[in-house]
Amino acid sequence: MKILVTGSNGLLGQKLTDLCRQQIDVELIATARGEDRYPEKNKYVYESLDISNHEEIKNVLAKHKPEVVINTAAMTNVDACESDREGCDKLNIEAVNFLVEECNNFKIHLIHISTDFIFDGTHGPVLENEIPNPISYYGLSKLKGEEAVINKCNSWTILRTVLVYGVVSDMSRSNIVLWAKNNLEQGKNIHVVSDQFRTPTLAEDLALGCLLAAQKKSNGIFNISGKNFMSIFDLVYRVAEFWKLDKSLIHISSSEGINQPAKRPPITGFILDKARNELGYEPRSFEAGLKIVDDQLKSLK
Repeated sequence: MKILVTGSNGLLGQKLTDLCRQQIDVELIATARGEDRYPEKNKYVYESLDISNHEEIKNVLAKHKPEVVINTAAMTNVDACESDREGCDKLNIEAVNFLVEECNNFKIHLIHISTDFIFDGTHGPVLENEIPNPISYYGLSKLKGEEAVINKCNSWTILRTVLVYGVVSDMSRSNIVLWAKNNLEQGKNIHVVSDQFRTPTLAEDLALGCLLAAQKKSNGIFNISGKNFMSIFDLVYRVAEFWKLDKSLIHISSSEGINQPAKRPPITGFILDKARNELGYEPRSFEAGLKIVDDQLKSLK
């Protein structure tokens, strides 16, 4: 099977490269803007691709003719999306419409990554049929991207995920686990919200969910996240416990106390029964995920 991945320089993109290179029956075309940041340049093909450029999408898909496109590229900085709505629309809505059009033209199955932030967070964990009601511009843009896929794409899967964490050798952005670990190791006091709840997702588990969806070409929406439901405060506390760091540096705050430009849904998290039953998806525990991150950090030293 020939799979093309967009956003291959990101955390999920690099984990997909790791995973696809191990599969004897997968031919991978990794694509991203600019230079390839994956450390080992073998067992896959790399193409520079800006998904906000319709012509580039058309040319790359015509050249490689993949069976499946996995779209991991997006503007995911929630606060940046609030202030740069034009840039957000370009990547999270317009580019998705371009991908949908060309996947239809070339008869390609599109797997699109979405988010728990399409919900208002009044309760959770939620099922796939929960009614979306985004409270941030990022959430709204991702919902519009989903609608483009559902309403216009001939063959598609949407994978929604939650608070992805993990490590690669060339990190363009941090994530909650690494942020907490690094700050606590430096002896810094950190203020963490106790009124937001999630099911944090190991990047390797999300990559596996993508591959399972590609192999089955399952049409529809699937929740792909971690299985442990916790507050952000609990998450950071568990990070401190795992690495034996000073928990007295962690201070409880409310969402209002943190004062972020974009609103976050208070309670999300996912029920995974559909992905388990139809895709065979089974995520690791949060502590097992931290052990994987720890092993990888040691190997990068």
